[in-house]
Amino acid sequence: MIKILFSTIFPAIALAGFSLAGPVHLVDEPPLTIKKVAGDVVLIDFGRVAFGNIELIPSSTAGHDVTVHFGEDLENGRINRKPPGTVRYAVTKANLKGHSPLVVAPPADERNTQTHSKTTPPAVLTPPEWGTVLPFRWVEIEGWPGEIQSKDIVRRSAFLKTWDDEAAAFESSDEMLNRIWELCRYSIKATTFAGVYVDGDRERIPYEADAYLNQLSHYATDTDILMARGTFDWLMKHPTWPTEWAFHMIFMAHADYRHTGDTGWLSSRYESLKPKLLLHRAGTDGLLVSNTAQIKRDDIVDWPKNERDGYVFKPVNTVINAFYIRSLQMMAEMASALGKDEESTGYSAMASKAHAAFQKLLFNKTAGGYRDGVGTDHMSQHASLFPLAFGLVPDQYIPAVVDTVQKHDMACSVYAAQYLMEGLFANEAGIRALELICAPGDRSWRHMLDSGTTITWEAWDMKYKPNQDWNHSWGAAPANLLPRFVLGAEPLSPGWKQARIRPNPGNLKFANGKIPTPAGPVILEWNNESFFRMNLELPKGMTARLELPAHPDSKGVAINGRSVPAKRVGARWLVNEEVSGRVSAEVEQHQPSTVMDR
Repeated sequence: MIKILFSTIFPAIALAGFSLAGPVHLVDEPPLTIKKVAGDVVLIDFGRVAFGNIELIPSSTAGHDVTVHFGEDLENGRINRKPPGTVRYAVTKANLKGHSPLVVAPPADERNTQTHSKTTPPAVLTPPEWGTVLPFRWVEIEGWPGEIQSKDIVRRSAFLKTWDDEAAAFESSDEMLNRIWELCRYSIKATTFAGVYVDGDRERIPYEADAYLNQLSHYATDTDILMARGTFDWLMKHPTWPTEWAFHMIFMAHADYRHTGDTGWLSSRYESLKPKLLLHRAGTDGLLVSNTAQIKRDDIVDWPKNERDGYVFKPVNTVINAFYIRSLQMMAEMASALGKDEESTGYSAMASKAHAAFQKLLFNKTAGGYRDGVGTDHMSQHASLFPLAFGLVPDQYIPAVVDTVQKHDMACSVYAAQYLMEGLFANEAGIRALELICAPGDRSWRHMLDSGTTITWEAWDMKYKPNQDWNHSWGAAPANLLPRFVLGAEPLSPGWKQARIRPNPGNLKFANGKIPTPAGPVILEWNNESFFRMNLELPKGMTARLELPAHPDSKGVAINGRSVPAKRVGARWLVNEEVSGRVSAEVEQHQPSTVMDR
């Protein structure tokens, strides 16, 4: 049984006067296994990594000294005491005093508890009454008197207090994909320990890109919205340096507006978003221009540096400008929602002007993709994947750009993979997207699973980033990609008043799940064996537009057993009428079939 210890509102945010992030608390978690590994040494496995420490409950009345080792990595059946990169290992001693419960934790690590730094914002501190928390799965104890039992030890694990393990679900015909979703779902839960989204355990500070990717996956796996909002406010106070990270603040605000429909929260933050557009860098053609220092340091494209697919940096940078144009479009939408019509029109005009120059100067029609920048013919995967994900590719060129992007396989990092997958799924390349997620080799989420991790990594493998964290949820993109694109549920209007249901079956035979929304869960199941059929349950007050897979021999769509008007557009049947409540849908074949049993 899991026992709640106590809870607290994250203090640093509350004291600073920012919007409160979600409340965090410690939860008692029992060990999964306990076994003797050498002499008086026992190895205790808690099953998955979590941020926390342990409490010992000795059964002996005598005092004993014990040595406690904490670890994220296991090597030859023992905790790895010299793990690679910033994978965690710590050791401390404790004195057992009779039957008194004793919290055991190593000393604080200066790397992630510093409050002042010349190069980075201050670390996010956990409540002092908790004691030090660190990420670990295994504990070794030396010197325990007698035989240690499950009742003698618990892990005090830190999670968001409002986290609901039942809020979301995903299952498909591919067991590897199911395991990947659970890895990513748990990664989001486990990294809520600080009350705001942080960059794993190395620095414990929020970064804008990390925060946005966390936000998307948090929305898809839980009902909380306060943690994303608290992180947004923290980052407005403590911004970081990369060029694209500024645009991610606009992405965060837009994601909140689309998910919640709350213009009140947006209104009080709208003005603070304007400097994030970096308008001072715009040239006469409307595109942003980078100076030498920005090219050398600030323009990221991807991270770590060796994940850029040979990207050639130029003053007019394709990836920077893709983010810029998409940010202008988002600002136009948010300005309109706030009744700022003149500003909305202005942002739309700037986006259109920049997009025209972007297409003219950067698109290579012959090669079917985008150059890295003005003045080079090099075409990295990144130069095309971001415009594809942001909807900047003109319709007639989408097939060519999809083909160009696919040829590079997974040439980007776990960060850019979010956008690579979005572009593929949104443009009828779901089969390829699913292949890349589950691909053999060392550049996929399958590789993370095969390596034994229980929280996603900062990079695909240690060889791509030797100092990487093993508890970095910017690598958890499938937590949002699979509900949004495989199940196919996304908000079509702010606050999920209207949803779009657009499944991407790929080669899967079936999938089902639950997607949390502010209005209540969307429950969806589909089968794609002999033909496509789907059951859908929408919360009260929500309607949905259906865009269903159009098999080559299909002739239309039936809703609740009744043929309905639908238009075939490319690989989709677009159903004319909106649906609500409980719905059974079937893509009709030339031979009659039966509706899926509920």
